[in-house]
Amino acid sequence: MTAAIQMAFLMLAVLVGVDILARRLSTASSIILLIAGGGLAFVPGLPRVELSPDLVLLGMLPPLIYSAAVAMSWREFRFNLRPIVLLALGCVVFTTGVVAATAHWLLGVPPAVAMTIGAIVAPPDAVAPIAIAKRVGLPHRLAVVLEGEGLANDATALILYHLAISAVSTGVFALSQAIETLALVLIIESAYGVAIGWLSLHVRRWAHNPRVEITLSLITPYVAFWPPAYFDGSGVLATVAAGLYISWNGPLLISSATRLQGIFFWDLVIYYLEGVIFLITGLQTQILLQQLSTLALWEIVAAVFGTTGVVIIARFVWVFSATYLPRWISPAVARRDPSPPWRYAFILAFIGVRGVVSLAAALAIPLTIASGAPFPHRDLVLVITFGVIIFTLVGQGLLLPSVVRWLKLPRDRAAEHRREHEAWLAAQSEALALAKRHLDRIADQGRIQPEVLATLRARHDYRTGGWVTRAAGHLDADDNANKLREELITAEREYIYRLLRDGKITDEVRRRMERDLDLEEAGIGRRYEGKPELPL
Repeated sequence: MTAAIQMAFLMLAVLVGVDILARRLSTASSIILLIAGGGLAFVPGLPRVELSPDLVLLGMLPPLIYSAAVAMSWREFRFNLRPIVLLALGCVVFTTGVVAATAHWLLGVPPAVAMTIGAIVAPPDAVAPIAIAKRVGLPHRLAVVLEGEGLANDATALILYHLAISAVSTGVFALSQAIETLALVLIIESAYGVAIGWLSLHVRRWAHNPRVEITLSLITPYVAFWPPAYFDGSGVLATVAAGLYISWNGPLLISSATRLQGIFFWDLVIYYLEGVIFLITGLQTQILLQQLSTLALWEIVAAVFGTTGVVIIARFVWVFSATYLPRWISPAVARRDPSPPWRYAFILAFIGVRGVVSLAAALAIPLTIASGAPFPHRDLVLVITFGVIIFTLVGQGLLLPSVVRWLKLPRDRAAEHRREHEAWLAAQSEALALAKRHLDRIADQGRIQPEVLATLRARHDYRTGGWVTRAAGHLDADDNANKLREELITAEREYIYRLLRDGKITDEVRRRMERDLDLEEAGIGRRYEGKPELPL
């Protein structure tokens, strides 16, 4: 128990250190965490950390998927549903088939085992691509498609994975059964997830307590994920449906106190989960290297490099085909959604990195089949999976910033950011104007005392004046103004501390004043980082 606690503290220390290093190097922390975990695996005296598939699939994956679904706009998800489905369903099935055919031909493994390999390495990771994409600053629609794909592709892969495992065990693989199972999962899990989202919102509305509501928000992804997973479904689609429902319906049902506290709570939870996942993945290096002793060198090289190459090429083939063929075939599709630049299709294909879900699925392969015989080529499957993860996450991940600059995508994102900023200012100004009209109607109806009306008008005019000043300036000037606001907040905070030290105010007064300053400063920081205030 002591060793486990010490290891947990060591992992937290590594997580913090890597995050600081990643910011200085302008590199995604997920890549450095994977490398750091691999290094820690060979430190003498450290306890061996074995990745539990159930811990990942049932413990860590639900809140990660749920938070990503809540962060996504249902309107944008629906608008991009065609490319998301083409990637999350079509690309996973296509990659599974191509990898299976290659593994059967190149390595000579049975078709069912080859299908297992394909299902494991087919889905890009749900966490790593989004984390990397946010770091390099992709155009918004590309980020939405990537995030939507990451939310749904695990469901397709896990269904194919379970069918492949069953085929290895029983020797029977029914394509019609696979299609039927996938269709049932899509319908039943989506409906169940919407029901859980509806129930969660209404129970939280009755609670009227931010701590209870945030606790319920933490429980929601597990309630959505576990029952379908228990009945051999994926659980992923139900969690996505619950998150999207809450994202769309939550803003008017969740209190401001819950939203403010929930933002920081969920930021911290996701930060820990993502970091621990990548670190534990790297820690599996020593365990997986032990599998190499049972395999020939040529077999390892051919298996890892061959499968990695096929995975990367298959995604490029599918992405370019799915992007342009429908528009060439159907003029209606081309009119409704014109062809994007080739640069967008290229980067979408390039970010197909694999991660911990693939590794967890490989580790979850049973040791024996129904007859009691060992699962055929299990060690080979594990080595292939880890090799694909290393080469895609570390190799493609490190190259990604250079590829993004070569494609000139930051320029597109900067222009997009300016448009978003202008739309934000315009919407805020319109909302303030609406509030003023509503206040005028209240005054005309005589529902408010004159002194209270004067106070409300002054407060509203103060808020409006700040937004008029922002709208009159440019984005760069606005950023400079925000930096000056931070300096003013710091000066005010230091003065409050002097008042406390001199005994002119109590600690309770200091906390109330600091809370107002913290909320204002946090709002400035979130605008810098571009983080949405999630209706969790």
